[in-house]
Amino acid sequence: MIKVLMTFLLALCLGTIVKAQTKPRNKMKLNAGIVTTKFSESKAFYTGVLGFGVRFENEFYLLLHTPDGNDELSFLLPNHPSQQPLFHKAFQGNGVYLTIEVEDIDQLYKEIKAKKVAIIIDIRDEPWGDRHFAIQDPNGVGIDLVRYAEPDISVYKP
Repeated sequence: MIKVLMTFLLALCLGTIVKAQTKPRNKMKLNAGIVTTKFSESKAFYTGVLGFGVRFENEFYLLLHTPDGNDELSFLLPNHPSQQPLFHKAFQGNGVYLTIEVEDIDQLYKEIKAKKVAIIIDIRDEPWGDRHFAIQDPNGVGIDLVRYAEPDISVYKP
């Protein structure tokens, strides 16, 4: 009986520890930002090509949101006196990409082609299941537009 009780208490303690370790510490929301001189070009691109909306705009800051309103992307003019030095230098167009997940990738591809936007990576199916294509914003940011899918595990069998 003592052995059963000890096993129960040990399981209870381990369950509490695991639960405490997996509990999120803080709710977070990501708002990516780009410091750029291409303020108006960025606004035109994201609203005209991808259907983003404007959540807030002033003379040095632009906050856009995805069509469903869940995610945000901001733009900031460089060297603005209201900002700390960390946020003064303009993005140089290298090493950043965004992935935007969509439900109907083929429809979006047709719409973007019709708008005469340069397709950097043509639409394709990946062995791991994704279907995607990529474009580039006026700042040089690569945008991977993707429909995620379950991978076809048969492609990994010897």
